[in-house]
Amino acid sequence: MIVSDFITHFIAADLRTATPILFAALGELYMERSGIINIGLEGFMLIGALTGSISSYFFNSALLGVIMAALVSGVLGLIYAFFVVTIKANQVATGIAINIFSLGLTTTIYRAFMGVNTSHPNIASFKNISIPLLSKIPIFGQSIFNQTALVYLALMLVPFTYYFLYKTSIGLKIRAAGEYPQATDTAGVNVFQIRYGAIIGGSMLVGVGGAYLSLGLLNMFTENMVAGRGFIALAAVIFGKWNPWGVLGAALFFGFGDALAIRLQVMGSSIPYQFLLMLPYIFTVAVLAGVVGKAFSPTALGIPYNKE
Repeated sequence: MIVSDFITHFIAADLRTATPILFAALGELYMERSGIINIGLEGFMLIGALTGSISSYFFNSALLGVIMAALVSGVLGLIYAFFVVTIKANQVATGIAINIFSLGLTTTIYRAFMGVNTSHPNIASFKNISIPLLSKIPIFGQSIFNQTALVYLALMLVPFTYYFLYKTSIGLKIRAAGEYPQATDTAGVNVFQIRYGAIIGGSMLVGVGGAYLSLGLLNMFTENMVAGRGFIALAAVIFGKWNPWGVLGAALFFGFGDALAIRLQVMGSSIPYQFLLMLPYIFTVAVLAGVVGKAFSPTALGIPYNKE
């Protein structure tokens, strides 16, 4: 019984901690498949987390909080697209600028709205939804089928993204824009529009991932609460080899590090908690160091397209 309870709680924790990474990684996947690399995921998630928190507080609705987070992140994505697609600014430098800008902006806005104090306001957050029958399955029922709506949404987005990218004409155009933009343009497809759409749509997903942190995982906003998850999502796309199913596996792998740290702390492990907090980042460094083998990115990734 003790072992089964541990497994149940561990899997549940893995899903919860992997969800914000999965949202952000899927959003980045759309962008990178179109040829755009967005280093600014950290900033997008922060904006989403703050927007979701404030909107939920004023509207008393977690759902409206997520919707507002997606919309605001989409607007930020439009601005980012203007710089990297239209002006053809350096994508990495622009992403870093967004990270720095978002950290200062969210800190300032949060303090302006909520004040500088140690207490956090009560906000409407997502509650677990137990799916009838499936939640009664031993061990896996309570861990997988007793989660918040955003966890279910993130999991459903994986097969949807696979179908969308590989089984639809729009998905083909997105992948073509990231591999052979010149040939895609010659075939009559507007590469700029495709990249704009991928960036805006992907940014909205990233923002939802940030909103999940403040409305589904921690149920509050704290300064710099994303804490590197945006960079972990970037690594998840590489680890997943630019495939939605691979990205899911990568997100669960990185979530495993967070879940393990949480469970060990709950169990009163003698291992210093600072080391436990390092686990997901150690996994990330291992992946980026090439432990999982080589991965081949889209051919035109990070290269501005100049229409001839």
